[in-house]
This record gives sequence, structure tokens and C-alpha cells, in this order.
Amino acid sequence: MGNVCVITGGGSGMGLEAAKILGKNSKIILVGRTVSKLDKALAELKTLGIDAQSFPCDAGDRESVKKLADYAAEQGTVKTVIHAAGISPHMADGEKIFAINAVGTINIDEEFAEIMGEGSCILNVSSMSAYMLPEANIPRQLYQLSLQSTKAFLAAANQMLSAVPEESRTGMAYTISKNFVVWFTSRMAVRYGKKGIRIVSISPGTFKTPMGEIEGEQAASFALRGAMGRLGEPEEIAKMMAFMVSDECSYLCGVDILYDGGSVAAMKAMQEDKAQQG
Repeated sequence: MGNVCVITGGGSGMGLEAAKILGKNSKIILVGRTVSKLDKALAELKTLGIDAQSFPCDAGDRESVKKLADYAAEQGTVKTVIHAAGISPHMADGEKIFAINAVGTINIDEEFAEIMGEGSCILNVSSMSAYMLPEANIPRQLYQLSLQSTKAFLAAANQMLSAVPEESRTGMAYTISKNFVVWFTSRMAVRYGKKGIRIVSISPGTFKTPMGEIEGEQAASFALRGAMGRLGEPEEIAKMMAFMVSDECSYLCGVDILYDGGSVAAMKAMQEDKAQQG
């Protein structure tokens, strides 16, 4: 039946570009919540001769993800999962952002690890914002809850968010949820590595994608002040994703790759220079 590659958030942007590369050697299952977007992406892949299909799924809903994993396993050997689905501070309230970005990652990783085996890889997509959370502010006790009860984890996260001013809530939810993705990736890698499943993550900077457009001028200006002074092209990160999940990276496990054109490096350099001057 051949190898299967599942891509959440595959209806556009970097997920779709990754599908164009990985579809050369695998059957693609594009996953998302918006059927019309999936249909459009599917048509584009089919014009390229790629064997692809779509499956509507809400990553934040455990039962929905379980159905997706079961379906994918019926289509062949699930070799690769790229979990690119997520929402930014401009797309929903804090609670929804946390539920999709953080709980969605828990659901995808745990359900797919049950049906994947030796030589497979799960790639979670975080964000460079994960690197902007000061070490002292990382809520590690909250993160630990995710290993015991997703329900308790989400309830504690919502309680934490409700304690901050409303205007700061979405930004905080996004930053912490993406920092959590990096943390959770490392923990899942330890849990499932002996089974032969590599779990890694990538933290994109600002790219020319639909989500990048929604994030607006502030995100763009951050990229323009970065080391490379430009926004990234979706094809650039898609190539990196494809490399990370390939057998050529068979020893890459439990780590995050910051793929941001040097934006975080430029920010840290500026902060250090300012501290020296002050």
C-alpha cells in the first residue's frame, strides 16, 4: 500500500508546500478544518501528479484526531506526520489559541504514535515566539500536567490566562502554547524513541503565507530587522521540513530547529547591546 504522509494545516502555506515535496514518494493526506481550502489544495496537488486525499479534522478534538489516525493507518504505512495546524493571536481568543496549538499537539502526537512504528517521524510546528518567553516565565508545572491529564492541563491554562489583562491574553496564549510545543516534543521523543519514532519540531519565523499575512506588519517588520532582513518563502521551510522527516535525518530526535532567518538572533543581539550601553 505504500508510505503515507499526513499533513495537518495542509490546505495552504508551508503545509501545502511540504506536501508538494513529500508527495513525490508518499501518499499525502491533507488535514484541516476548512473543507473548501482542502479541496483547492487537493486540486493543486493532483495537477502535479501527486497521490493525495483530504480528511477534515479538528486537531483540538481528541475523537476527531483518533478517527484521522485510524483512517490514515488504513491507507498504508504512516511514515510521516507534519503537524502544521495552528492559529495566531489575530485569529481567536486566548483559550481557543491554547486549545488548538497546545492540546492539538498532544492529540496528534499521542494518537499517531499509537499507529506509527520503526523509521517514522512526527514533526510539530512551533514558532520563533517560543524563544521569546523568558526562562523564568516558563510555566513548567503547567506543562507537566499535560503528561497526566489533558483536561486538567487545559483547565489550568485557562485559569492562568484569565488572570492576565484581556489585551495581553491572546499574545500570552500564543507564546506559551508554542513554547509548550517545543517542550512537549522533547518529552514525546523520549517516550516514543525506543519504538523507533522520531519526534522533532521546527520554529518558523515570518513567512509569506496566509497566516503571515494575518499577522500583519508587526511580524513582517520583525523579520525585516532580522539577520537576513527579509521574510521567508514557504518553499524554503518546506524543504527543511522534508529534510527533517527524511531518513537522512535518522538521528535527529527530541530537538527544535529555529528557522527564522536570524530574527531571534538579531533581537537578542539588540537586547545585549542595549544592556551593555545602559
